[in-house]
Amino acid sequence: MRLTDKVVLVTGSTTGIGEAIARRALAEGARVVLHGRNEQRGREIAAELGERAAFLAADLAQAAAAPPLVAGVVEAFGKLDAIVNNAAWVVRSDLASTDAALFDKVMATNVRAPLLLIKAALDELKKSKGCVLNIGSINAYTGESNLLAYSVSKGALMTLSRNLADALCYDQVRVNHFNVGWVLTPNEYKQKLADGLPEGWPDEIEPQFAPSGRIMKPEEIAAAAMYWISDESRPISGSVVELEQYPIIGRNPTKRGDD
Repeated sequence: MRLTDKVVLVTGSTTGIGEAIARRALAEGARVVLHGRNEQRGREIAAELGERAAFLAADLAQAAAAPPLVAGVVEAFGKLDAIVNNAAWVVRSDLASTDAALFDKVMATNVRAPLLLIKAALDELKKSKGCVLNIGSINAYTGESNLLAYSVSKGALMTLSRNLADALCYDQVRVNHFNVGWVLTPNEYKQKLADGLPEGWPDEIEPQFAPSGRIMKPEEIAAAAMYWISDESRPISGSVVELEQYPIIGRNPTKRGDD
């Protein structure tokens, strides 16, 4: 098992990609601290996972939330080896609907929170020669017109990952980053219904968006994450990895023969 004796904090892990990463990390031998704002759901998952799992509630959009969260991890399991910054606010907004309050909340949740969590955890990560994996999005490169503030925040998160990888390299603290494509999470399913897609929409995805015939699963992102939070990836730091079914930059979808 690749994470034996490691202590891993996964933010936003009461559903979707974060939950999948937490479950896979536990299966790989880690002790896992789940995090979220849904206390009932978080405690149910932790109880299901057993004594090597714990849950801590925190609203990371609040600037003071990070130090108590790190302290809670250390109190639960004695150390901290890896942080997966997965928590994010995926909010629809375009130029007309993005006001100062919305923009500030998105940046506080999606960029400031990971920064402050890494800052609060730095002493522990130095002790363990630990690592950080930031979960970003392919929207960092351009994004959709109705994901303006979210896309900007993911671009900033990518820069944060690269900057801290450089700044912390002599402390033996590694920082890597995923830009994740389209993943079928429970929240994504509900959001697309709200956007006007019909029930069962994942079964009708156009091939240009899912050449494999389906969009990705949270468990597939979790499988990739295990390499990057384990010692197998040491000493690599500063990598930005795109997890999608096709090239992101400069893509021009190949015309199929039956089109």
